[in-house]
This record gives sequence, C-alpha cells and structure tokens, in this order.
Amino acid sequence: MAGLRERKKAGARVGIQRQALLLFGSAGYQATTVEQVAEAAQVSPRTVFRYFPTKESLLVLDDHLSLATAVLRGFEDQPSEVGAAEALRAAIRAARDGLPNDERAARRERDVLLVGVPELWSANTALIRRALDLLGAATARRSGREPGDPAVRAFTGAVLGIAVQAFLDASPGHDPDQALDDGLRQLARGLGL
Repeated sequence: MAGLRERKKAGARVGIQRQALLLFGSAGYQATTVEQVAEAAQVSPRTVFRYFPTKESLLVLDDHLSLATAVLRGFEDQPSEVGAAEALRAAIRAARDGLPNDERAARRERDVLLVGVPELWSANTALIRRALDLLGAATARRSGREPGDPAVRAFTGAVLGIAVQAFLDASPGHDPDQALDDGLRQLARGLGL
C-alpha cells in the first residue's frame, strides 16, 4: 500500500509541476499565480503548497522527467570503439525511445520550456552543471582522460550547446529531438566546417 501511495504522490507532484511549467511558458513566470497552477492541475492551492512550499520551488526540476540515469547507463554501455558523440547519440535515442509517447512528449515540453523560460534556466543551473559533470566523468572514463581535460570539457560544452540550440529552435515544424540527434551526428563527424 505504501508503494501505491508513494506513486500517487509522485504522480501528483509531476502533474502539478507540469501544469506550472506550461503556464510559465505561455503566460510567463511572473504573471502566473499559484491559484492558476492549482486550477490547471485540478487541485487546491493548499495541495500545490504541500508539494512545493513556494512558487519558486515549482521552477526547480530536480529529477522531473529526467533521462539522466538511463542516458548515462546507455552511454557507458556502448562499445569502447564507438566515439563519444555517437555513443551519446545512441544512448539518448534509446532512452527517449524507451518512453511511452505521453512521457516522451512531456519530456520534450520540459526541455523546450527549460531553455525558453529565463526563470527556469536560472533556477536549474545547478542541475545543468551536475549533468555536465556527470557527462564529463563518463566521457573521461570512456576515453581514459581526466574530467578536466580540455578535450572532455570541449565535448561536454559542445553537447550542451547542441541541446540548447535544438530546444531553443523548437516549433511546430522543427522537432528538437531530431535536431539534437542531427547535431550529435555532425559532432561525431567532426562538423567539417
């Protein structure tokens, strides 16, 4: 029973935060009220505050729809002869494709909002830093280098830039997941510029 209760609580938390993110993306963070979030999530404002003690805490994504664990596991499981960019590309595709369609759409929505809503980006710089550090450590292990090696840092920086560009450019005719995949393919090829 405790397992079911915990899953329901986690589901409620994700649902509330998802509605908050959508409102922040459409109306702006400053213009969105907790009451509007509660109404969109079909809960009371009190319930919102039970899960998120402040409006600002709605911005912090932590592990909200995170693929980090699956991507890192997939990245590290790629054969050693596969280059880092191609290994990461395969790991991201596998993690994303392993999600049900509704979760995949929610994940894409989260990432588009993360790069497009300044308050979300600002509130999650520690999360972004942690992701870069984890990717850097995994890349260092794959390549036999140190995490601070300039080549490792250039790779993680390039990956972040490709991801940010892909999600900033998201629009009805522009699939950010495909743009991320295309960008990583270009990185694997050495860009050729």
